[in-house]
Amino acid sequence: MSKKVLALSIILLLTTISLTSISLSSAQTTSTSDTQWITDYKIYDATTNELLVQHDASTNTTQVLSPVLPSAEISITFTVNVIASGDGDLTLRSGLGKPSSGTYWSYSDTYDLGSSFKPNSASTSFNWVEGTFEITLNGVVPASTSAAKSINAVTLAGPSGSTLDTIKILATTAGMGNFQTLLAQKQNEVASMKASGVDAGYTAFCDSILTTAQSVALSGDTTDAIALLNGIGVNAPAGSAMQIAFYPIVAVFAVLAVIFVILFLRTRSKIGYFRLVVEDQIKDLEGLTLRASKIDRAMSANLDSVKDRLKRLIGM
Repeated sequence: MSKKVLALSIILLLTTISLTSISLSSAQTTSTSDTQWITDYKIYDATTNELLVQHDASTNTTQVLSPVLPSAEISITFTVNVIASGDGDLTLRSGLGKPSSGTYWSYSDTYDLGSSFKPNSASTSFNWVEGTFEITLNGVVPASTSAAKSINAVTLAGPSGSTLDTIKILATTAGMGNFQTLLAQKQNEVASMKASGVDAGYTAFCDSILTTAQSVALSGDTTDAIALLNGIGVNAPAGSAMQIAFYPIVAVFAVLAVIFVILFLRTRSKIGYFRLVVEDQIKDLEGLTLRASKIDRAMSANLDSVKDRLKRLIGM
């Protein structure tokens, strides 16, 4: 309960201040130079051969299909682009544990890796020769006690040991994987709200929830983080397009209301006129009743009865 109160308190705080957004991309490629040495890559579950993550260098987009779990055995197939030859050897280093079977590195391309290439070593060198080749890393994701842990799965280094490029993966628990999937959905939902013209104050509040949920998830509490995300979109105000669609309906009801008022006033006016006429007739009947009482008591009683009915009719 205290965690939920804390999470809600953070939301209220974020409505008035701005926090630095925390990136939770499940896998990304980073480079320490202007040249991209490692381009496309795909990460598979080595047991089921399920595609977990894929990166397209041409569009610089990473698609996360399933979470990468700690202690899982995976394979990463990636492309290395050596744009020019150089002196010495380049080095590939693995941040994964040794695979249960087979070698660290699987290679069947035409690029000449050279005699220094050792496929069963976590760190191996190869010839620095201009060209492009595809290679696969096999290994076990390190175990982790945290909800999410960034791992340098592949590191490409120069002769001096300086890092040229890396493939980083974010090993997550199953709960964190569910959170990341829901987070992507809610981010798209908020973007759709903004595009449809939903009130800016509401979308800013949703952005604050997204940021808070990521902070809560990184602290290890994915359950409360998912609960926060599920609050986005509940009772959301209509977008501008939907609001515009309401205008004709509002106009119709406004016209109907005006017509009702006019008819009511006209009816009320007619009723008022009718009441005046009846009251005049009642006064005339009172005079006739008085005169008839001197001539014929039965006729006087009948006139008096008619007068009483008229009075009850108009509420006198």
